[in-house]
Amino acid sequence: MEIVIVGAGFGGLSAAAFLAREGYDVTVLEKNEQPGGRANFYQENDYYFDMGPSWYLMPDVYKNFYAEFGKKPEDYFQLEKLDPSYRIFYYDQRVIDLHPEMEKNYATFETFEADGGQKLKKYLESSRELYEFSIEEMLYKDYNSILDLLNGKLLLKGYKLRLWENLQHYVEKQFKSDEARKILEYAIGFLGGAPDKTPSFYHLVSHADLTMGVYYPQGGMRKVVESVYQLAQSYGAKFLFNQTVKNLKVEDNLIESINTDNTVFHPDLVVMNADYHHSEIELLPEKNQSYDKKYWESRALSPSAMVIYLGIEKKVNKLAHHNLFLNKDWEEGFDKVFDPEKAAWPENPSYYVNVPSITDKSAAPDGSDTLYILVPLAHSLEDTSQLREEFFNWIMDDLESKIGINIRENMVVKKIFALKDFKHRYNAYKGTAFGLTHTLKQTALWRPAHHSKKVKNLYYTGQYTHPGIGVPMTMVSSQIVYKDIKKRYPISNR
Repeated sequence: MEIVIVGAGFGGLSAAAFLAREGYDVTVLEKNEQPGGRANFYQENDYYFDMGPSWYLMPDVYKNFYAEFGKKPEDYFQLEKLDPSYRIFYYDQRVIDLHPEMEKNYATFETFEADGGQKLKKYLESSRELYEFSIEEMLYKDYNSILDLLNGKLLLKGYKLRLWENLQHYVEKQFKSDEARKILEYAIGFLGGAPDKTPSFYHLVSHADLTMGVYYPQGGMRKVVESVYQLAQSYGAKFLFNQTVKNLKVEDNLIESINTDNTVFHPDLVVMNADYHHSEIELLPEKNQSYDKKYWESRALSPSAMVIYLGIEKKVNKLAHHNLFLNKDWEEGFDKVFDPEKAAWPENPSYYVNVPSITDKSAAPDGSDTLYILVPLAHSLEDTSQLREEFFNWIMDDLESKIGINIRENMVVKKIFALKDFKHRYNAYKGTAFGLTHTLKQTALWRPAHHSKKVKNLYYTGQYTHPGIGVPMTMVSSQIVYKDIKKRYPISNR
């Protein structure tokens, strides 16, 4: 049985590995010149940049993935547990480090408010309980009907899921200080969400970034991409790059052919790892679309971003590997990113700075550093060279003033990636960086389905589907797809 996978992001790579291992004839078509999708990399003058994901969280999910193939992450790359896990720069010039040693974090929260450490401990106990429940009962399961949500264990846990309550309200009930609230609410940024629009259930993310710790694969996230790419190839999966899919031809509710610029494929099954909206609206005939234009217009999207990649001939000693710069006008900043009616280029944004060269000597020449700066932006904003440059200089003014280093004077590499680039390189709907955000109406059953409702031999994997946003989630999504294909189309029947 021949399977064509469209897109070599983590969803496509992991699907290729699972399906090729099972014995299917797998070919992966990738629009761009390298594997990884949003997790691609950029190199200039011996400076190396992961262009997309930069946090290695949920190590247990990675471990489970590699174990499926009789492997472990360390077979492919060396993992470093970061200390500090990350550093926070507050608007009042205070700097706080979060550590893998939880006693230090409890002590830090004690400085925020009375009994802050004990409050954090209680908060993380709840976070751990929900995380473990999610892994065991929800993450690896597909949801096709409301009956899938009504299993006994899920109903029993329902009162603790607090699906009716948003994260912001949940955190603010338990913590009084601005410092504690910001740390715990910002964690939802890993899922492309806003605290006042995300169910409190997702405070389980705090267990991942605080209790489990933050890791770094030596060589960067591109090493993780390379490992899954090699794994898929080792089972016979074939990869074709610079292959732009033009359309999916459907006959009798089956994909009959996939047409690229110069080739036609006639697969038995298709797995789409391309942008879900693009795959449905741009590539399928209207009558075969499970989700029409009206559906997509009604969805809540995660933000886009402006990402700045800098190579500087200087060490930035005041920064850690991961750094969060949190501004005072917190709610106004979220409104400009998540509220379509208030969307605008922010005037005083919070932002994230990654300096992988602190941990990874291969990321920059000796005595130099690589900086990856990400600023969330509302999707669908006007994106011009002038707006980018003005915003870049604002960010640099703010960053340089807070760390006391003139970055621009020492800059030898500069690349900016923003809304138009997300649309062009990834066919991202409205320029979103992550896809659908995690609201209650866009969780589990209410995310776009893995299996097309209109085309029998068409599947989807990636961040739009359950379980959602993030590298580990897309790998789980592919495992769900693989198991369904194996059940419906066992290899013995080929």
